Amino acid sequence: MPGPLPDGEPVPADGALPDHARAGVGHLGFGVYLHVPFCASRCGYCDFNTYTPGELGAAGGRSEYVSAVLSELGLAAKVLAESPPPRVDTVFVGGGTPTLLPPDELARIVAAIDDTWGLATDAEVTTEANPESVDPASLRRLRRAGFNRISLGMQSTAAHVLAVLDRRHRPGRATAAVAEAHEAGFGHVNLDLIYGTPGERPEDFADSLAAAVAAGVDHLSAYSLIVEAGTALATRVRRGELPAPDDDVAADRYLAAEAALTGAGFGWYEVSNWARTPAGRCRHNQLYWSGGDWWGLGPGAHSHVGGVRWWNVKHPARYSGRLAAGESPGHGREVLSLAERQTERVMLGLRLADGVPLAELPAAGRAEATAAVAEGLLEPAPHRAGRAVLTLPGRLLADGVTRRLLG
Repeated sequence: MPGPLPDGEPVPADGALPDHARAGVGHLGFGVYLHVPFCASRCGYCDFNTYTPGELGAAGGRSEYVSAVLSELGLAAKVLAESPPPRVDTVFVGGGTPTLLPPDELARIVAAIDDTWGLATDAEVTTEANPESVDPASLRRLRRAGFNRISLGMQSTAAHVLAVLDRRHRPGRATAAVAEAHEAGFGHVNLDLIYGTPGERPEDFADSLAAAVAAGVDHLSAYSLIVEAGTALATRVRRGELPAPDDDVAADRYLAAEAALTGAGFGWYEVSNWARTPAGRCRHNQLYWSGGDWWGLGPGAHSHVGGVRWWNVKHPARYSGRLAAGESPGHGREVLSLAERQTERVMLGLRLADGVPLAELPAAGRAEATAAVAEGLLEPAPHRAGRAVLTLPGRLLADGVTRRLLG
C-alpha cells in the first residue's frame, strides 16, 4: 500500500500561492502531470499511489475521478489567473495504469488542459501504459486525442523475472505493443526496464536490452530495483523467500546497459535515461530536472510552481470529496528557500549529461569537484570549461558525488 505523505505546512483552502511564486510561472517551462491511481492488480515491488478494484469497491472510484480532475483544473486556473498565462509545454499522464481509463476520458482531460491554458503547438503529450492495457484500436484513439509519446512498462523479457515482479504481461507483449504504437502514429516510444531483480541472470538483462533496441524505440529508461518498505516484495525479502538486490550486480547491469545502448546509437542524457537523438528525450522529465513549473492533477500528485512544492491527498475518495466541497485537495506544502532551490538545482542538474556550472557550487564543493576529476568521477574537459559532468564511474556513485559537491 502507498506510504504516508509528509505533513509540510497547510495548503490554503483555496490553493492560493505566494505572489513571488506566481510572478515567474512558466519562465523555465510549464507542464501538467496527471496521476491516474487505478491498477488492475498491484505489482509486488510497487509503492506508488495506486488502488485496485478490490480496494475501492465495485465502482472503483473511476466514475468520480475525471470530474474531480476537471474540478482541480478549474481550481488551478483560478490560482494562476493573475499570473503571466503559462503555455503548456508538456503533459504527462502517469499512474497507476492510465490506460485503464478509456481513451475518450483521457482525451477530455487533455482538451480541458488545452482550453484552460493552451497547449504549445509542439507540446509533448505522454501517457504511460502497461503493455497488456493497450491494443491497436485504443492506441489509435489515444493518438487522435493528441497523445504523441507513449511510455510502456516492459521491465524484462524473462518470464521468471516478470513473475518475481508480479507483472501480468507475457514476455513478448511489450515489443508487440511498440509495433502497434508505431503503426498508430506515435513518433516517440519509450520502454522502461528494471534490473537487479532477484533471480535475474546477466543474459536475461542482455536479452531484454537487445529486444528493446530491436523494437525500434527512440528512448529507454533503466532503473535498479529498489525494495520499498511496505511492499509485497519487501515482505518476501524479509522472510528470506528472495535475496535482497545486490549493489555490485546493479552496477554490472548499469554498465551493461550503457555499453549496449551506446553501441546501438543511444546516448545518455540523465543517469537512468537514454535517447537515440535529442528529439527523443523526454521533455517533461527534463522540465522536472531543470527546475521548471508543473501542476500535478489527481490523488497524490505533486506540483511545483515558483519554488513552492505541494502534494495532494492520496485516496481518490478524499481527493474527490475535497474538490466537491470547493476546497484544494492539497495535503501539505513547502516553500523552498533560495538556498534549498540552489541545492536542488545541483542535485538534479548533476544527473544530466550537461552537468552543472561550477559557479553554482559552494567553495568547498568546487574543491571537491577538482578532487573528483582526479579520481575519475567528473569529466576533465567540462571541468576546465567551468562545468561538473559525471563520468561513467561517477554515474555509478552519483549520490555520493552530489553530497561531496554540496559540501
